[in-house]
Amino acid sequence: MRDILNDMNEKSLQERDPMRDVQKQTALPKRFYKDVSVGQSDDGFVILLDGKTVKTPAKKSLSIPSEAIANAAAAEWSAQEELIDPAKMPITRMTNTTIDGVADNPDAVFEEIVKFSGTDLLFYRAESPSGLVAMQAEHWDPVIDWAANSLGARFVLTEGIMHVDQPSEAIKAYANSLRRYSSPLALTGLHSATTLTGSALLGLSIAEKQLTAEEAWAAAHVDEDWNISQWGTDDEAEKRRLFRWADMQAACLLIEHSTT
Repeated sequence: MRDILNDMNEKSLQERDPMRDVQKQTALPKRFYKDVSVGQSDDGFVILLDGKTVKTPAKKSLSIPSEAIANAAAAEWSAQEELIDPAKMPITRMTNTTIDGVADNPDAVFEEIVKFSGTDLLFYRAESPSGLVAMQAEHWDPVIDWAANSLGARFVLTEGIMHVDQPSEAIKAYANSLRRYSSPLALTGLHSATTLTGSALLGLSIAEKQLTAEEAWAAAHVDEDWNISQWGTDDEAEKRRLFRWADMQAACLLIEHSTT
């Protein structure tokens, strides 16, 4: 699956990728502060380290319009120990991405999500074994039906992995529904959820409160969970999944508190 914070969709943003612009990491700095708090600014809430406002990588104020998101970001800063590890701070990373990248080019991120809807995970079904086919249908069919009946987006399903072109009307209907979530924070959360799950429909279903984060996550991992039930898993795979789940929870927090 594609991860917004590591490997965004190849060259799909032709001139500038606003998400990747702010994803470069350097050596981990030592924790240099004692106290973390949340303050108010003219345009939202800020994270204060020993009373000083946190800056984004582009040296902008990390000002967040939602108090709930700001409190969650502050908790991440408080949880850092000897070193400050951005990998363990998904909410901070995503808000940095929003301020330094998405806010300047929201249309590019919107179009990226719409493009993803044409190659959605939920369209590509297994031919066998029957247990996997049944699991996909159980988790995916309700989302396909919801898209058709509530959004007017009637997508085509296929067996196997060969690409199938989706009706332009379905993609347009999806895009029309996505336009309800136009704030930079919402787009960051939706893009993150989409790439983490491999499904633009799952991302939008969370925003529309059709699925919880846990339900969408389970739907995104039907194939993986089927394989685990047959062959087992390993510690490294479980660690990677837990890391992605933390990102997914952060993305859902952004969606929830930037669309209410």
